[in-house]
Amino acid sequence: MSDIEEADRPERLSIEERLVGRVRVVSVRGEIDNDVKGVLSESLLPHDSTVAPRTVVDLSGVSFMDSTGINVFVAAHQAHTGTGGWVRIAAAQNSVLRLLELVGVDAIITCHPTLEQALRA
Repeated sequence: MSDIEEADRPERLSIEERLVGRVRVVSVRGEIDNDVKGVLSESLLPHDSTVAPRTVVDLSGVSFMDSTGINVFVAAHQAHTGTGGWVRIAAAQNSVLRLLELVGVDAIITCHPTLEQALRA
């Protein structure tokens, strides 16, 4: 999707990042599908190669996710673990969590019911 198309549909996806201690929290809101794959993928890649990346993805604001999200999360997991870090998923809504469980993503990426639990784990 081009920058112009994304600007025409800002309600589709919102991504905010912040640090909580040494953990990057990526809060995602909206719908995860093929149209937002590039933006989401880029936001989940490790940013600093000198530190083992630790990222918690807060999905509490995601109302829909298709297989695109699965692929993005698996790629992020591989990128993080390849450098000694990790990715955790937090607060996924029931429909999103069900998809993660159906395809087995929860077996490779730990899913927590709340952001606080993901940060404490």
